[in-house]
Amino acid sequence: MKITDETPRLPGTALSAWWMAVPGATYEGVFPALGLHDARPVTTAGGLHASEGQEIGVVGPVGEETVVGRVFVTPELDGWRLVFGSSDRLIGDDPWDGMTDVVERVSSHCGHAQLFFLDDAGGSDVWFVAENGRVIRRFAADGDPEWEGDPLPWETLATDGPGSGDDDAPSDVGTAGAREACAHLSVDPGAVGPGTRVVGHGWLAVTAPDVGHGAFPGTIPL
Repeated sequence: MKITDETPRLPGTALSAWWMAVPGATYEGVFPALGLHDARPVTTAGGLHASEGQEIGVVGPVGEETVVGRVFVTPELDGWRLVFGSSDRLIGDDPWDGMTDVVERVSSHCGHAQLFFLDDAGGSDVWFVAENGRVIRRFAADGDPEWEGDPLPWETLATDGPGSGDDDAPSDVGTAGAREACAHLSVDPGAVGPGTRVVGHGWLAVTAPDVGHGAFPGTIPL
C-alpha cells in the first residue's frame, strides 16, 4: 500500500556514493546482467535500507562459503531506473576493471548504462557511459582528471589555452564531474522528489540464487 503513494527520495552524493542508471524501458536486463535473484516489490525507503545493509555468508551445496548482498532497483524516475547495492558484490576487488566490466555488461543487456562513483574523502570522481556492451565516454579524477571517448553534446569543454599553439581551441577534455554529469545523462539522485515523474515500483533482489530475503537479519523500514 505504501508503494502506491510514496514520494521517492534518494540519498545525496555527499562524501561517498556509487550507483548505476539504465533506461526505464529496458531495465529488466539489469537482473540477468548482474546475476540477481528473487526480485520482489519494495518501497524506495526499504530498498535503499536493505541494499546498504549488511551482507551475509551462506554455505553452498558442496561446503563453499559465498557472501551475499542485496541490490535495489528504483521505480522509473523521469524515464530512468537507478541501481544501488554493495560495490563489493557487483564490482569486486579491482574497482577500475570492475566498474568497466559491470557497466559494459549491463549495457549489453539494457542497450545503455551509466555508472557513477564518488569518494570525497579519497578524492575519486568517476563516471562511465556505455552502449551495447562498450564504454563510449569515461571520466576519472583522482587528482588530475582523465577523459576517454568523444565528448557528449551537453559537455562544456575545456580549452587548450594560451601557449598551446591553438589558443582557446576546444579540447576533448570536459569539465563535468559525476555530480553534474548525472543530471545531464539521466537523474540526479539528490534532486529526486515531489516533482519527479514516477512510474511503477522498485525491486529488491539478492546477489545469489537459493538464498532468499529471509536469510538477512533485521527488518526493513517502509
